[in-house]
Amino acid sequence: MLCLAITNSLATTRHCNFPAIFNFGDSNSDTGGLSAAFGQAGPPHGESYFHHPAGRYCDGRLIIDFLAKNLGVPYLNAYLDAVGSNFSHGANFATAGSTIRPQNTTLHQFGGFSPFSLDVQFNQFNDFQRRSKIFQSKGGVYETLLPKAEYFSQALYTFDIGQNDLAAGYFHNMSIDQVKAYVPDVLAQFKNIIKYIYDHGGRSFWVHNTGPVGCLPYMIELFPSKAHRMDKAGCVASYNEVAQFFNHELKAAVFELRKKLPLAAITYVDVYSLKYSLISQAKKHGFEEPLRACCGHGGKYNYNVHIGCGAKIKVHGKEVLIGKPCKDPSVWVNWDGVHYTQAANKWIFDQIVNGSFSDPPIPLNMACHKQL
Repeated sequence: MLCLAITNSLATTRHCNFPAIFNFGDSNSDTGGLSAAFGQAGPPHGESYFHHPAGRYCDGRLIIDFLAKNLGVPYLNAYLDAVGSNFSHGANFATAGSTIRPQNTTLHQFGGFSPFSLDVQFNQFNDFQRRSKIFQSKGGVYETLLPKAEYFSQALYTFDIGQNDLAAGYFHNMSIDQVKAYVPDVLAQFKNIIKYIYDHGGRSFWVHNTGPVGCLPYMIELFPSKAHRMDKAGCVASYNEVAQFFNHELKAAVFELRKKLPLAAITYVDVYSLKYSLISQAKKHGFEEPLRACCGHGGKYNYNVHIGCGAKIKVHGKEVLIGKPCKDPSVWVNWDGVHYTQAANKWIFDQIVNGSFSDPPIPLNMACHKQL
């Protein structure tokens, strides 16, 4: 009855006109942030669509790319990318390896994560908003490269982050219970950032929950499941149970935010269910390889932490590519042991765009409207 009421209401409601998107997240939506800061993610990343590396840890496009295209907005440039970027229709603050809660590690150590945690991404956004208004007033080229002042309140604010917060605990040899114990603190920090953006004029929020981390080759390989049970899909059940716990608490946090932020339209999107369905029923959805990495080297899952996608070794003084991609990424779910292929990202987006996996169940182009 609720879905029917919302559907009937939406039938008489105009589509949202989002002139810009501001994205926050990790590698699931990074379009060049980490590459700009620490060096480009080299080939074969980008081969299926861009035909060259494009800052994405994927063979092509990410969910955020399909989202932008659907809304008629150009693909988002990374805020950190100084070369050739145009921010007139938004900016991407996501970087691969980012967490909600700051980590006390360096990027290049084992278990290290991006220094651009969600609080840093917000600080970047804050500075970007403030300086955009100043430089827009100068006119000239700035008018074509920066968003108009009113875009900040009319934009869609997208979030896909949290997966690395869970993985961080496992890298620090924490137990399942210890990881679950710090989830409330992680989400408290997430809620603060949503409130800060709301205070800066943000009104429309599109929040993805976290995916089934227990189905990612790197998690299965790096943390052998001797102490954990595997489910029928071949995933580590305990890791996925923690992800589901995180998502349950995230959804509760979204409900709480709706009460505290009366002018906000906050859509919670269940990408976990879709990703798990894609992996556990790959053939049903047109895919052949659900768990193995398309691009990598060796082992049961074609994943090696020391020989990643695109890795080369020297043989008789010549570089030889051994982290090779598969012949047809379009039938593989996983790209490099950590990230999804373009085909998988496209399939996931096609399921969420109409609101079927959202709370409230409204389509993407209606995400500026509050829940009834």
